[in-house]
Amino acid sequence: MSARAKCLAALTVLALLGIGPIPTTTLLGFYVVLRRPRWFRDLIADLYAEAEKPRSAEGTR
Repeated sequence: MSARAKCLAALTVLALLGIGPIPTTTLLGFYVVLRRPRWFRDLIADLYAEAEKPRSAEGTR
């Protein structure tokens, strides 16, 4: 699964959880800012690595 698909799935789950009374997105944001987990840094690196791939590898029209 690509990093983009993982981010989209996670954001969809967070949007669904955000309907409840607990602000999950805010809590996750605080966690990422305060703790700076390795998985977040790796995810961002994967996203930028995917963006830097040449478009010709995806196929031409």
